[in-house]
Amino acid sequence: MRLGVLDIGSNTGHLLVVDAHGGAAPLPASSYKEPLRLAEHLDGQGAVSQAGVDALVEFTAQAVRIADERGCAEMLAFATSAVRDSVNSETVLKTVHERTGVRLAVLSGEDEARLTFLAVRRWFGWSAGRLAVFDIGGGSLEIAGGSDEAPDAAWSLPLGAARLARTHFDVMPDAGALRALRRELHTEIARNAGSLLRAGRPDRAAATSKTFRSLARICGAAPAAEGLLVRRVLSLEVLRERMDELTRTAPEDLARLPGVSPSRAHQIVPGALVAEACMDVFDLTELEICPWALREGVILERIDQLPHLAVG
Repeated sequence: MRLGVLDIGSNTGHLLVVDAHGGAAPLPASSYKEPLRLAEHLDGQGAVSQAGVDALVEFTAQAVRIADERGCAEMLAFATSAVRDSVNSETVLKTVHERTGVRLAVLSGEDEARLTFLAVRRWFGWSAGRLAVFDIGGGSLEIAGGSDEAPDAAWSLPLGAARLARTHFDVMPDAGALRALRRELHTEIARNAGSLLRAGRPDRAAATSKTFRSLARICGAAPAAEGLLVRRVLSLEVLRERMDELTRTAPEDLARLPGVSPSRAHQIVPGALVAEACMDVFDLTELEICPWALREGVILERIDQLPHLAVG
């Protein structure tokens, strides 16, 4: 069965087309994405701007055309925190439906964390033991942990890299402001940490998302060209060694670092601060990067609902 997954994130719109059947990993067939940056298309009242809505509609319409051309039997379309948190979310969803025919499902933060956890669990398998998963998106941070395929604890915080870039990084904060932001991040992340740690420390801690992948690459992880199966980690020690350099580097120079795209360069420092806070609060020396994340979780859950699917 060929599925299309339309992911309207806070940074990027992404259509992933996969061939899927029960008992096998989803096989990517094609990918189409655009940097919508919806988290930065919010006005002073917290509404997605008209420019943001127009870009979303244009991208969605093109995604529908591509999904049809690729022969998708079904398209799973969803939006995350930028649409979820906007004060005009109902209007945005209605406009997209009226102009493209696509009904976007708005995932809750808890569902984002739960589905991402499912993907990471399937990637690493049962040998990972008790698993903790962290995902820094554009608008939110998702955290989940547990020993099964469904997490014992899963929650979302408004600490996405694009959101923090918009609210705290019009210009690079000075040393005092960075210390204050670090305290704020640590306090917010620690607030519910006990819900994950109550059952014991994780046996394995993993991270997903472009922000974590970029940070790992900056800190020496293998490039994407070496393939998905290469082990990649983000070390807290190395991240701290690079932090001062990152805060002193202009955005245009950050964009030249390995693994950093120009559209996300301004999000690297806020993302690094969130990653550092996660590892500090949960007493982790490193996070292993998982190539599967929310989109794969959505696909896997859908496959699980169709046990009759067979090869071919």
